[in-house]
Amino acid sequence: MKTDERPILIAGGGPVGVVTALALAKRGIPVKVFEAQTEINDSPRASTLHPATLEMLAELDLLGEVTTQGLVARTFQFWDRPARRLVAEFDHAILAQDTTCPYVVQCEQHKIVKMCIDKLAAHPHASVSFGTPVESVETHADGVAITVAGANGSERFEGSYLVGADGGRSLVRKALNIAFDGYTFPERFLVLTTPFDFGTEHGVAFRAYFSDPDEWANLFKVAGDDGKGRWRAVFPTLPGQTDEEVMSDEACESRLQKFFPKTGRYDIFHRNIYRVHQRVAVRFREGRVFLAGDSAHVNNPIGGLGLNSGIHDATHLAELLADVRAGKRPESVFESYDAIRRPTNIEYVQQQTIANKKRLEERDPAAREANFEALRKTAADPAAHRAFLLRTSLIESVRKIKAAAE
Repeated sequence: MKTDERPILIAGGGPVGVVTALALAKRGIPVKVFEAQTEINDSPRASTLHPATLEMLAELDLLGEVTTQGLVARTFQFWDRPARRLVAEFDHAILAQDTTCPYVVQCEQHKIVKMCIDKLAAHPHASVSFGTPVESVETHADGVAITVAGANGSERFEGSYLVGADGGRSLVRKALNIAFDGYTFPERFLVLTTPFDFGTEHGVAFRAYFSDPDEWANLFKVAGDDGKGRWRAVFPTLPGQTDEEVMSDEACESRLQKFFPKTGRYDIFHRNIYRVHQRVAVRFREGRVFLAGDSAHVNNPIGGLGLNSGIHDATHLAELLADVRAGKRPESVFESYDAIRRPTNIEYVQQQTIANKKRLEERDPAAREANFEALRKTAADPAAHRAFLLRTSLIESVRKIKAAAE
């Protein structure tokens, strides 16, 4: 069998895995996706899609569906939580000359996964298998093979290349003995989902960040599966707190009432607590195996950059794989994947998300006010406002990569 006839194997059927699969399938390349879970995970996870990412999704014919099923969020805000004071608001409309999508869309990642799987169904050379975790990885000079666990026992699949998009605990990454450098924050993050409308009641934008030396917070609005709207509130927990101390009915109610007091109790549709990491794999490629998304890098969610960076990995990698399989470029071009994606993640995702968290949790009064003043001045100056958004929306990172390739 010729190398080009073998499928590209993808470990992980989350958003990065299925976007990679769709980008390849649309180019006529056979793909097989293997997802460990038995169904699409619809628990509250990433939802923010930045302008640069929306442009990539448009090339996959996903923009219309993403916009319809999500919420358009042109603006985002920074607040001084103790003073209940709006500090600064940024408007993506200022990027109208820089992008065809001068806005953010809040679209839950499980919706993106379903959209991609639905589109993959139109490609007979593509398949997605649930309940099939990858158990082992074999690498060869001219191909790869994986063993997956299924309902009928273990099964072996051969392919031309393997994409590890199987999350922060990636078996693919571990099988290749690739270190995952970085650290884990001592505090965990709590997410509470409520239908209470913070926008109507308090003027909060669909994306809002609250600085507080005692307890910073974030608020995001998503459409929800019923389209009626849900707000996600994110808070840090104290190191050492038990799940019961953090997630009990009274603890969650008390936290929301402290955040924005209201008459009557909050309806809480969902609650979740999770550990947060800042880690980057020491390399994103080993021979014919590539890492993408959380298997290659993880970060705190402040700024909504993790999912976006993963989708950027997916589209970048799909283009390289397609060009090499078509004979347009030599296999040596794969060296650029690690050389570009890894430093780009460090500069535009790791550095920004770490800085975002430090800004929100700053305890020194003078430093807090200096941060606020810098945000006000940036928002008030059109040139600085635009430059700030070019970076936070990842347009700058995409431009930098294109310029380096020319």
